[in-house]
Amino acid sequence: MSKKWIWRGEEVDPPNYVTKEEVQKMIDESVDRAINQHNRNASIISAILGICFLALFSEGFFRVIGMIPPFLGIDVNMMQDIIDKVRDEILQSLS
Repeated sequence: MSKKWIWRGEEVDPPNYVTKEEVQKMIDESVDRAINQHNRNASIISAILGICFLALFSEGFFRVIGMIPPFLGIDVNMMQDIIDKVRDEILQSLS
């Protein structure tokens, strides 16, 4: 039977001291949990950024080849210019 301690006028159980091994185990578990959470969050952020960059690249590419109409009057369609230059070169080489 253990002695009861008196704390601020009340009987309490004696403190339960933690050993060095238990402290190290708790630290290791919290570090593992923090690393796993960081890796999960970093993966989610990377996936979101990758999807955004891929979408913006695709949108720009489709505008350049003329599959998407101009935005705010900025026409970056190069296909007609390329077609005209190739036609001119072919016509020059034939004459």
